[in-house]
Amino acid sequence: MRRILIIEDDPVIAEVEKDYLEASGYAVEVVQSGDEGLQKALEGEYDLIILDLMLPGVDGFTICKQVREAKNIPILLVSAKKEDVDKIRGLGLGADDHISKPFSLGELVARVKAHLARYDRLVADNSRKPPGDELKIRGIRIDKPARKVYVNGKETALTSKEYDLLLFLASHPNWVFSKDELFEKIWGLDAYGDNATVTVHISKLREKIETDPSNPQYIETIWGVGYRFQL
Repeated sequence: MRRILIIEDDPVIAEVEKDYLEASGYAVEVVQSGDEGLQKALEGEYDLIILDLMLPGVDGFTICKQVREAKNIPILLVSAKKEDVDKIRGLGLGADDHISKPFSLGELVARVKAHLARYDRLVADNSRKPPGDELKIRGIRIDKPARKVYVNGKETALTSKEYDLLLFLASHPNWVFSKDELFEKIWGLDAYGDNATVTVHISKLREKIETDPSNPQYIETIWGVGYRFQL
């Protein structure tokens, strides 16, 4: 049974939504404050979240942003406000859809079904990726076709050269490369510049992928030689 979290401070609206969704075959949980809603959304296992924007405590925009940074599940925003700016802001923070109050319960269920079906298709598509399209080392996952990097399940934004450097090192785990070798591999044999560029990019990478950049667990410095990506 698919699990849905409703974060809605109006108890009447929340209960009606809950009853209608349960009648449609979903398991539904309701919370009425932003603080509790954020905690539940981050810690619980849900298939979709219905999120009101105007909440006591943490507002819906903040919840949407933090949940999207941590999880890839459908988020359906609900609001009595009809201004486009709120809709645009919510979608920009990672929401999948926006529905304005008042709305029909049939429309709500239809949108829930549509977004769950879309998510299922995405999961199925990802599961069919050839093994060589992804590189996984401990908490790091590199999606090669999409040029995306995930650290402990959370997408981490890298520049083009940071990505190329990480992919090269991770593709040759436990090999030690000098700065000159890395400069030639990533910036090219005809590249002009100081190989101190490598040091700067290694530092930036550590800030983005290491829990403690001063004590790296992935990209190790081999003093007097170069760098190594540890298995």
